[in-house]
Amino acid sequence: MSGTVRQQKFGRLILKELSDIFQRDQRGLLGNEFITIMDVRVSPDLSVARVYIGMQLVKDKKGFLVKLDLHKKEIRKALGARIRNQARIVPELAFFHDEIEENAQRMDDLIKSLNIPPTEQQ
Repeated sequence: MSGTVRQQKFGRLILKELSDIFQRDQRGLLGNEFITIMDVRVSPDLSVARVYIGMQLVKDKKGFLVKLDLHKKEIRKALGARIRNQARIVPELAFFHDEIEENAQRMDDLIKSLNIPPTEQQ
């Protein structure tokens, strides 16, 4: 997370609450896909939250992001109900696929597939 302390605290609050919403409240809307909220970055005026989602076990990643965008208003409303006593505004949500885990797995696979001959002993 980058930004000011205020942005980081607000981002952590949104991350926690969205995690709870996805786990409990919105289960029927989003199906049974296993996702992880990796990071939330908030704009300096706290009006936009960029939510980065890890979807390692989701088969149709683009389709899932489209599904999230379709239910964005309902998710934002549920978020607003949860943070209404802690924040003045409920930020607009923008969902993005976080590819860090997949890139790390790809790098591990590449390293394992390297054929490095042992060095000669002198």
